Amino acid sequence: MKSVANPDVITAIQHLQKAIHAGGVDPLVLELVHLRASQINGCSPCVFAGVQSAKKHGETEERLHNVVAWREAPFFTEEERAALALTEAATRIQDGAPGVTDEIWDAAATYFDENQMSAIILNIALTNFFNRINHTIREQAGKAW
Repeated sequence: MKSVANPDVITAIQHLQKAIHAGGVDPLVLELVHLRASQINGCSPCVFAGVQSAKKHGETEERLHNVVAWREAPFFTEEERAALALTEAATRIQDGAPGVTDEIWDAAATYFDENQMSAIILNIALTNFFNRINHTIREQAGKAW
């Protein structure tokens, strides 16, 4: 399947990306959030791109290989764990999971201020948006967008 990119859509996505990165969240946390949501959704192009981008931001192989098992792995800070829990709760809504509970929200709000929470939530939503587009158009991992 081939799609033609609408310039207005590209501009809108660029504005969303700018807002996310202006939110004051550590770029590595944003990379972990993107990667975890993409893993949950089985989006190989976003997992591939997320790993590549995280490496460019200085992420280690050890941590990247353990994002999928972040609860059991000792490599993540409490701040990162809170962001990953929020990511999973917001992404797994189709599984019949309870979504973002007060406990998950409060844990994230302990580490992130209002602007940062907004940026993380927007990052989760945008990642899920890309995951669904890639699934719909059958995008393959490793291709340049």
